[in-house]
Amino acid sequence: MSWGTELWDQFDNLEKHTQWGIDILEKYIKFVKERTDIELSYAKQLRNLSKKYQPKKNSKEEEEYKYTACKAFLSTLNEMNDYAGQHEVISENMTSQITVDLMRYVQELKQERKSNFHDGRKAQQHIETCWKQLESSKRRFERDCKEADRAQQYFEKMDADINVTKADVEKARQQAQLRHQMAEDSKAEYSSILQRFNQEQWEYYHTHIPNIFQKIQEMEERRIVRIGESMKTYAEVDRQVIPIIGKCLDGIVKAAESIDQKNDSQLVVEAYKSGFEPPGDIEFEDYTQPMKRTVSENSLSSSKEGKPELKFGGKSRGKLWPFIKKNKLVSLLTSPHQPPPPPPASASPSAVPNGPQSPKQQKEPLSHRFNEFMTSKPKIHCFRSLKRGLSLKLGATPEDFSNLPPEQRRKKLQQKVDDLNKEIQKETDQRDAITKMKDVYLKNPQMGDPASLDHKLAEVTQNIERLRLETQKFEAWLAEVEGRLPARSEQARRQSGMYDGQTHQTVTNCAQDRESSPDGSYTEEQSQESELKVLATDFDDEFDDEEPLPAIGTCKALYTFEGQNEGTISVVEGEMLSVIEEDKGDGWTRIRRNEDEEGYVPTSYVEVYLDKNAKGS
Repeated sequence: MSWGTELWDQFDNLEKHTQWGIDILEKYIKFVKERTDIELSYAKQLRNLSKKYQPKKNSKEEEEYKYTACKAFLSTLNEMNDYAGQHEVISENMTSQITVDLMRYVQELKQERKSNFHDGRKAQQHIETCWKQLESSKRRFERDCKEADRAQQYFEKMDADINVTKADVEKARQQAQLRHQMAEDSKAEYSSILQRFNQEQWEYYHTHIPNIFQKIQEMEERRIVRIGESMKTYAEVDRQVIPIIGKCLDGIVKAAESIDQKNDSQLVVEAYKSGFEPPGDIEFEDYTQPMKRTVSENSLSSSKEGKPELKFGGKSRGKLWPFIKKNKLVSLLTSPHQPPPPPPASASPSAVPNGPQSPKQQKEPLSHRFNEFMTSKPKIHCFRSLKRGLSLKLGATPEDFSNLPPEQRRKKLQQKVDDLNKEIQKETDQRDAITKMKDVYLKNPQMGDPASLDHKLAEVTQNIERLRLETQKFEAWLAEVEGRLPARSEQARRQSGMYDGQTHQTVTNCAQDRESSPDGSYTEEQSQESELKVLATDFDDEFDDEEPLPAIGTCKALYTFEGQNEGTISVVEGEMLSVIEEDKGDGWTRIRRNEDEEGYVPTSYVEVYLDKNAKGS
């Protein structure tokens, strides 16, 4: 089957058909190109989706990814990122193996088609020219024959006419002969052109056109084969990434199978375990017997203000009361909560007759302070921890993380120690590098001045020493926490039992007082006196072994200060005192005059001389 023999007269239709084939190929190229754009867009959206749900660095979300479920989700995000990469590979391969090749092939195909049909049109034009020549010679031969016939008829007419001269007859005869000769020449030319045209026509229909159409047929068949191969490549490009996509999906399945609910539960315990023991049972308090209480002028609570009264009954007292001495508790509850007054304008106290006054504040009943302290969270177990807790309410975070429960505090301290060790290692490596560079400079002075590195080396050494002191400080706190964690629960149980016994004794004493009263009444003053005795006994028993805060330096009073507010202490200009706690940023410094006389003074009223060794320890 050949287009040259079967379709020898369908030149125009073949031209249309081959153009349609090129349009189909260009349409397929456009389809593949749009598919590559979709793959790129899909891959970009997948990457953006994976990036959107990735945990942010140095954020709370990053800490949540320690759980196996979150780790599996993170693995899923990473696998989806790889999955998106495979779609990018599909787009790249389709572009390079299909789109680019087909676009180049289309250009070649158009050029080949143009050349073939140009040859066909050239052959058509040649045969048409031959046909025109044949028609022209044919018409000339026909005209010459007619002219010869007319000339012959005219000669015969002239010859038959007796009135015509002999000269005119001869002239007519010569004209007839000339016309006959011209007709013969036209006949010969027409015969020659006809023979040549027939030869050209045979070659056109049996040689030129079949050859041209055969080339066009081969071109069209190559186009069909090429588009089929492109479709196979289209499928192969997808098939090549299927194993890798399968691995990505297998990775997601493996990550899902790695989820361990027990491990996550244990991580929750480690994250939120406080280390406290559960509270003990609360004993029954009998209110069936009416108890009439009268408020004494010397009671801890003020009846005018209507504040809740302080009660020490029940087993929960051992849990609520912090482990601090009486004088420390009173100092805490009466410590100033307002900014210190500014120093006087004059250097002499005589400019201010009565001296600067401490800030005035409305005094609250001591029982209200007790209740507010007992219900504060977290529970604080020493005066310094309590002061840190008060500063935490103002927005400051304690350096030793004492505001956290024991177990969480231990983790924070351990993390801080690890971070400091990393910094020490980093500074040590830097020191070693500087030392090696200095040795190189000593051996080769032309490379640099060794003395120029002394300042940097001293700075790095100082940083290492500072970091080591910080590490020792946090390690000491860590050792303290780790040492107290197992023993504290037993101590809490002993205190709970001790407070139970004391509570029972207090209730018994109250009952006896009520029975021994002439009218059977029970006064508030008697109850509070007995409760304060129990409280004092509790605090003295618990904290007789606690040492007072050591002095960290001395100070000299620059002005006279009358400590009229609770928690403050009066000083006289020029007086030397011991500093036991420096200014924490609130404008107050804690000082001690004697072993038992302590209080706060404004930092601007004293000149502090801190002991470096005591401060560093």
